[in-house]
Amino acid sequence: MANFFKNLFKSKSKVEEAPKNFLVAAATGNAIPLSEVPDQVFAQKLAGDGMAIMITGDTVVAPADGELSLVFKTKHAFAMTLENGLEILVHIGVDTVSLNGEGFEQLAEQGTKVKAGTPIIKIDREFILSKGLSLATPVLITNVDAAKSITPVESGSVVAGETAVVNFEV
Repeated sequence: MANFFKNLFKSKSKVEEAPKNFLVAAATGNAIPLSEVPDQVFAQKLAGDGMAIMITGDTVVAPADGELSLVFKTKHAFAMTLENGLEILVHIGVDTVSLNGEGFEQLAEQGTKVKAGTPIIKIDREFILSKGLSLATPVLITNVDAAKSITPVESGSVVAGETAVVNFEV
């Protein structure tokens, strides 16, 4: 009889987890629409569709499970590839490439598999702000044609690795 219960519970643990159809906040802060990002490439959705976060924290995390396919040399942005084929770009701030990596610390290695909420980049908020740069951080699906629909959250407080900020259907 004990084996019956052991096997019963064991078989339940094999249930597949349903695929997630959302991105979580890549940083803690306030959600804003892309149209409010002070860079026309993002505001006009030329780099992809999604939303942005005005960062109030100091850690930027993976917005989904997937491969960390690229960390820019200047550490101001990173890209991910999800198992469903979607490509994600997280661009920390506006014109932050001009800092040449100063104010950014890479926490995860390019080419590794990461889970949603895994810390990727630590930022020095005060340093970046002292340079007069915006911390508006777009979180984008760059290959928009691969998604049937993309529905971003465009207002409210968001918590890194927890709050769903972009719903999508593939």
